[in-house]
Amino acid sequence: MRVQILAVGKVKGSFAESVAEYEKRAARYWKLGVEEVSSGARGASANPESVMKAEATRLLARIPKELEVVALTRSGMTMNSRELARYLEQRALTASAGVAFIIGGAYGLGNDVLVQTQRKLSLSPMTLPHQVARLVLAEQLYRAGTILRGEPYHKG
Repeated sequence: MRVQILAVGKVKGSFAESVAEYEKRAARYWKLGVEEVSSGARGASANPESVMKAEATRLLARIPKELEVVALTRSGMTMNSRELARYLEQRALTASAGVAFIIGGAYGLGNDVLVQTQRKLSLSPMTLPHQVARLVLAEQLYRAGTILRGEPYHKG
């Protein structure tokens, strides 16, 4: 099954290696694609609404129409690792083309994106930087694959 990650901004610095490692691991279980769009922020005085609108335009242009869209937002529903694995398994069993996970920028996801989603998922009720959200998502996609195959990675 296809799993697409659409994210605002690139992963830089010390997170880059870890994100790349978990995305590589997750790709063993899913047809994983990753697309990054540039941030709408242009300097410290950028208007948050206009930034989110610009990011939304770039994200919406990249969302494959055949995929179920899941927005990552702290106000979304929560799932534990096994529930995420079951969700992905269910999508695969129902002949779904796949799932697109959307990660916003510094101001989150704009309403233009949120109204286009089929599901909203929270990785944490706390606000996470997009690089941390990307790392957590990649690791959880890898973990979900190991759970579904009965591999020993998941201990919880």
